[in-house]
Amino acid sequence: MKKISVSMMCADFLNLEKDIRAFEGLGIEYLHIDIMDGSFVPNISFGAPMVRSLAGKTRLPFDIHLMVTEPGRYAADFVTDNTEYITVHAEAAVHLDRTLRLVKSLGVKCGVALNPATPPEALDYVLDAVDQVLVMSVNPGFGGQSFIPASLEKIKRLAGLREERGLDFKIGVDGGISRVNVLDATEAGAEIIIAGSAILNASDPEAELRAFDEIFGGARQ
Repeated sequence: MKKISVSMMCADFLNLEKDIRAFEGLGIEYLHIDIMDGSFVPNISFGAPMVRSLAGKTRLPFDIHLMVTEPGRYAADFVTDNTEYITVHAEAAVHLDRTLRLVKSLGVKCGVALNPATPPEALDYVLDAVDQVLVMSVNPGFGGQSFIPASLEKIKRLAGLREERGLDFKIGVDGGISRVNVLDATEAGAEIIIAGSAILNASDPEAELRAFDEIFGGARQ
């Protein structure tokens, strides 16, 4: 089953609650919340107080993406009743296994993200500990970038590793996703689709989401 996670980075910061209500009506499955520290990535976004302020105001689960240095120091701050996933970057966690197990100890699902230049083999010894692998199909930090085609091969390799090892982690893809490439991403093995500007900046977001569903062939039902 394919799931759409909408990137809050592309939402209207002055009207977040209004936008979230609209997302609920559109049938979005997750709110993807990018936490950026200006160090690991060249941008600054939301902090824990904002995430806590949104908790309880929506039925949608949170997919927290920590684009921060030393993510283990901050993971607990983002645990709310809405938080389902906390995803950290393999490149940002010096002790990746320890960080992933810390996230799981907080009572939420743990994910690990891979930047475009990081191969799946970087996760060889932690794949059994993760609930989601997030393939960055752009260099993280800013919305509106173009999809990196080599990401498709990485998704395929992760799907192959999952099958070979009998694991059940989900594969997500984040960056530059649109109706032009979403089918390629899902056919490669991605199940959680993070979409931002393609939907939120469309003249008719509802029609754009329907177009995604038609491409999926009803796979979100």
